Amino acid sequence: MVDRMFKNKSGEPVRLTLVLIPSFSMIAFTSVVEPLRLANYVSGKTLYEWEIASRDGEAVQASNGIPIGATRSVADYERAPPNVILCSGIDAHVYKDNAVFGWLRRWAREGSHIGAICTGAHVLAHAGLLNGYRCTLHWENLDSFLEEFPDLDVRAELFEIDRDRFTCAGGVAALDMVLSEIATAHGPDLAAAVSEQFMHERMREGSDDQRLPLQARLRISHPKLIRAIAEMEKNTEEALSRDEIAERVGLSRRQLERLFRRYLNTSPARYYLKLRLNRARTLLTQTTMPVTEVAFASGFTSASHFSKCYRDMFGRTPRAERRGPGVSPEVRAAGEADDEGDLGEEVDWESGEELDA
Repeated sequence: MVDRMFKNKSGEPVRLTLVLIPSFSMIAFTSVVEPLRLANYVSGKTLYEWEIASRDGEAVQASNGIPIGATRSVADYERAPPNVILCSGIDAHVYKDNAVFGWLRRWAREGSHIGAICTGAHVLAHAGLLNGYRCTLHWENLDSFLEEFPDLDVRAELFEIDRDRFTCAGGVAALDMVLSEIATAHGPDLAAAVSEQFMHERMREGSDDQRLPLQARLRISHPKLIRAIAEMEKNTEEALSRDEIAERVGLSRRQLERLFRRYLNTSPARYYLKLRLNRARTLLTQTTMPVTEVAFASGFTSASHFSKCYRDMFGRTPRAERRGPGVSPEVRAAGEADDEGDLGEEVDWESGEELDA
C-alpha cells in the first residue's frame, strides 16, 4: 500500500497548513502551492485548500528577502490541522523555538500528517518527530544532518513519504513530491496535466538522485574517472589510498594520475583534499561540532594540519570561518571554544610525508 502524504475526509477538499520558518526557501514554498493551485484549475474542482501560518501570525521573510503574509499563528488552532507542511531554508539547523516544537508535537499526537520541505527536516528532528521515520533533506545539508542526528533513518532521496511524515529535498523537489501525491489521489492523467502546465518534462520518483550525475556536473565522460571520483565522494571520512581507488576502478596508479591531469588539470590527491575540505566547510558553518570533530569527520587525524590545509584552501582558518558573515550566533559561539590543537601526524597516502595542501 502506498503511503499518502495528506489525510482528508472523503468528498471534501484536502486542507493544508503551511508553516513558514524564517528565511524559508521561496522556490520550495511555491513548488508546493502552485501544483495544488493548478490541480484545482485543471480539474475544475476545489481539490485542495491551504492557508499560511507563522509563529506569531505575522509575515515571514523568505531567504530572498520577500515577505509572505500569514493568516494565523500556530497558537490559533483549537484543533490540530489535518496536514502541516514546514517551509524552511537557510539556518533551519539552528532554529530552536520550543513553542513551535510543542505545537508540532501536539498536532502529531492528535493525528496530523506533518511534513517538511527543503531543510525542514531539521525542525522536525529537533521537535523529535522523525524518530522511527525515513526522511531526507537538501543534499547540501545531508552531511551535517547525519552528524547531528546519527540515529535517524536519513536517505539521500528526492523525497520520502513514510506513513504520516513526509520530507523532501530543496529546489523543485517539492513539485515532484506533490505531483506524486496528486497522481496517487486523483490519477496520473491529472498529475501529467499539472506537470505540463509547468513545462516540467518528467515527473521524478522519490528514489531519483537529488544531484546531477557526475558526468553533467563535471562535464566529463570518461567512465573510469567518473567511478574514481564517485569512490572519493563516498569515502570522505575515511580516505582511500590512491592504490585502493585505482584498484577499485581497474587502473594503475600512474593511469589514475594521468586521467586527473588530462581531464581536471589536477592530481587525485589535490582533488580528494578539496572534496574533504568542502565537506569540512559545510560542517563548520552548519553545525556546532568542535573543530577537532570536524577534522575527524573530514578524514584528518591532525586538527592543526587540518587547520593549515583549510587556511591554504580558503584563505582563513576553521575558527575564522565560524566568525564569518552569515554564520548563526550558535555556530559562531561554538567557534569561540574550538580547539585546533594537534591530534597526531597527518601523513600522505603512500609517501609517509605530511600532506601538501
